[in-house]
Amino acid sequence: MAVALAVSSRAQAGTAAPPDAQHMTDAQMKGHCQDMKAQKTKMKDDMTAQDAELNELVGKMNRAPDDKKPGLMAAVVTQIVEQRTAMDVRHAKMDDEMMTHMMQHMQMGKDSMSQCPMMKDMKTMGASAAVAPPAHHGTQN
Repeated sequence: MAVALAVSSRAQAGTAAPPDAQHMTDAQMKGHCQDMKAQKTKMKDDMTAQDAELNELVGKMNRAPDDKKPGLMAAVVTQIVEQRTAMDVRHAKMDDEMMTHMMQHMQMGKDSMSQCPMMKDMKTMGASAAVAPPAHHGTQN
């Protein structure tokens, strides 16, 4: 079942390969940027849905009588492993696609990458991290 999920996730995550960046118009590249952003959003939404499924399973397990908990715990662990395996495949595919996408921007010229919505999102994430660093727990010396 995990293999079926991984293959299914791979098919859902993929899009048609864009043409070589040297032969791509600005409009085609912008469309490819939007496709990449949509894939990222879909992956995030899928992960949120998977988290909700797991929370529901864990809640069901916690509310179950003691004699039913081991079976439900096994179902939770199985679900986690299946989701993680499929998501690892999707992440690897997305990483490859993002690297190819960035290389295409580089081939199109230095200004191309700065216009990419994916790159703009990364700059925003970096700026927000610089403004609000994560809190550290524990005591300081």
